[in-house]
Amino acid sequence: MSTAALNRYTPEEYLAIDRLAEFKSEYIDGEIVAMTGGSRPHNIIVWNLSRFLGNCFEGRPCESYSNDMRVKIKPSTRYVYPDLVAVCGEPSFEDAEVDILLNPSLVVEVLSRSTQSYDRGDKSSHYRKIDTLVEYLLIAQDRVSIEQYRRQGDVWTLTEITDPGATLVLESVGCQIPVREIYARLDVAGQDAVRVE
Repeated sequence: MSTAALNRYTPEEYLAIDRLAEFKSEYIDGEIVAMTGGSRPHNIIVWNLSRFLGNCFEGRPCESYSNDMRVKIKPSTRYVYPDLVAVCGEPSFEDAEVDILLNPSLVVEVLSRSTQSYDRGDKSSHYRKIDTLVEYLLIAQDRVSIEQYRRQGDVWTLTEITDPGATLVLESVGCQIPVREIYARLDVAGQDAVRVE
């Protein structure tokens, strides 16, 4: 029986490849893992959140990045692309390329069938090791469902939001977002699409 050799890369090799690549890949402990594109609902949710955070951050020392900002997870050797990441205060980057954020306050992943197990499991446990991270959101795209993990001291608590009339309170970045607005323009779980004027 023969076994195919698994290619292993150093972080430097990965960054050299990914920075020139046409498509994004994540780096997980020596392996380069290609990323897939997002669906329409996925992109709408990310855009809705980005818009609200941008408005909330007006005149404040906070920034958000969607889809294209790498986050380095230490102490493991991982470089990942969250769907949305935000930082309040001075952002810290790994090098002069300014494309690897080291100190996120908030990380958001929009769940899909192909990634939800990884986003809830291994990726989630690694995110929670980032000492600056205060909140981690997992957002379903096919129904109103937001899992909000919040650090309180050394403990992470979970709040589940399924009410479209609720408000998502993001203590990590000082913003409040109506859940209905996160799902605007989408028909989820039989609810009428919400239009934003």
